[in-house]
Amino acid sequence: MKKKLFAAIGATALAATMGACGGVDTGTGENSGGTGETGKASVQIPEACNAENPYLAVLLPNQQNPYYVAMKRGFEEEGKAKGFNVEVQIANDDDANQLAQAQAMLQKNPCALALNPVKSEPAAAIVKAANDAGVPVFTVNIIVDPDALNAQGASVVQYVGANNHEGGVQMAEKVLADFGADAKLNIGYVTEPDELPVVQRDLGFREKMKSNPNAKDVAEVDGNVKPDDSLNVTSAMIQGNPDINVIFASTGPAAYGALQAVQASGKDIKVYGFCAAGETLTDAYPGCVAQEPEEYGRILVQQIAEYKQGKSVESELLQSLKQFEKGQTPGEGELG
Repeated sequence: MKKKLFAAIGATALAATMGACGGVDTGTGENSGGTGETGKASVQIPEACNAENPYLAVLLPNQQNPYYVAMKRGFEEEGKAKGFNVEVQIANDDDANQLAQAQAMLQKNPCALALNPVKSEPAAAIVKAANDAGVPVFTVNIIVDPDALNAQGASVVQYVGANNHEGGVQMAEKVLADFGADAKLNIGYVTEPDELPVVQRDLGFREKMKSNPNAKDVAEVDGNVKPDDSLNVTSAMIQGNPDINVIFASTGPAAYGALQAVQASGKDIKVYGFCAAGETLTDAYPGCVAQEPEEYGRILVQQIAEYKQGKSVESELLQSLKQFEKGQTPGEGELG
């Protein structure tokens, strides 16, 4: 119930904060290193940024997901190229652990904190801690919940990530093209309602699917961005809803688990969504869109380098998604 409620709140918040390009509310804290107006820094750049090799603190959720392995590589390689002393801490998908890591890293006077939250809402406490320490926060991939940021009086400088809403739209367009604009579709969702980018993906997919009057949402399960969890909940969803003929998997691990569940069921169900790492697209898996997390890490380092030099940075940089179809295999680093 809590997750369903948060998903509803997240969708409402996104509707309020997204413009035509899917804008992100970066909060309103005043002692944060945030941008009051696009490209205009609201506080001074930390003195630590003037060091010969400024310390850059990076927080990532895990290293089990290939997505974050690629992102870590991007941060480390680009950080070295830009002259940063990069430290990456891995939270093992634990919100409290990530907060503790942030607090420890803030004691080392970083030039900036690069944050990929474990979960959207708890991450506001990390941003607030950095704001209080006078350290600018740059976020990547997972959006910090706007309501939680505002409640804490906290803000971030910039968000870098996929145009998630558009990714959902792309997949809905692919479904409509494959099945027909008015085909009878019973859709199941394997999602993660505690992560706002995933909510954006689902929202984009649902909005586009409304153009088909014969498309119906019949079930939604939480795959927890883990293949095994996604396999288990998708299997239960299929058993409880035998009329499902389309699954939208809004993360790479969800797509991988859903594909295994469909294969085990023996049913003719098509899986669409965000690309599973290394999975070739087939009749059962006709379409996916991919992010490039290594590139996101590189972009964020480049933006921090610009910021520390006093140059303008945008409040968000949304990246286009690469689409794959049957017979194609996403390359290394191209995943959901």
